[in-house]
Amino acid sequence: MSLIPKVLALVKATHFGPTLIVASATFILAQTEFSNAASFEITLAIVAGQCVVGWSNDLIDFPLDSSAARKNKPLVAGTISKESLAVAIPTALVLAILLSYFGPLGFKGTMIHLIGIASASLYNLGLKSTLISVVPYAISFGLLPWAIYVAANKRVPAWIYLGFMLFACAFHFLNVVKDMESDRLLNIAGLPQRLGKSGSLVAALLLVGLGCWDILAR
Repeated sequence: MSLIPKVLALVKATHFGPTLIVASATFILAQTEFSNAASFEITLAIVAGQCVVGWSNDLIDFPLDSSAARKNKPLVAGTISKESLAVAIPTALVLAILLSYFGPLGFKGTMIHLIGIASASLYNLGLKSTLISVVPYAISFGLLPWAIYVAANKRVPAWIYLGFMLFACAFHFLNVVKDMESDRLLNIAGLPQRLGKSGSLVAALLLVGLGCWDILAR
């Protein structure tokens, strides 16, 4: 396989849509405290962390994804290999640490970033099948503004990190809906699966509503 298809498969395996949203939100938020160049550096560090989470998710879930014949996953489709991801994941983690520590985030921002990566990794390692499946979303995305503001020696406004948490939790419920039936067949019993499609949609709408209220009431 030539290099370009492999690179495209790796990009897709990061869960490109959510990663793009996180990258955009990071850059916009970082611009409130840092220059464009510094904001770009911070965004690269966060994207490297997203790569760790996305790639490890696909690697860990490979047996389940194969059973469900999820050909939209590059690993199941055979466009990348488990060996490639096994190399890419630690590489991305090292880059996330270096880009954070030697970039604008510094030591404190790096520590917060690593806690966020650890929280998301715990989701991949098993919390996704528990009643608290939504908690890693709240923690990881709630910490993102903290990493940026702490690095700027400021306290993040409550409405910002609460907004990140609420919208991230809403995304968790919405993201699971499309795979609800296959998840249940594979005994993945996170909070959305236990609530069902209707319950998850209601939860997502409530969280989005709270997120909008949080922004308007700041």
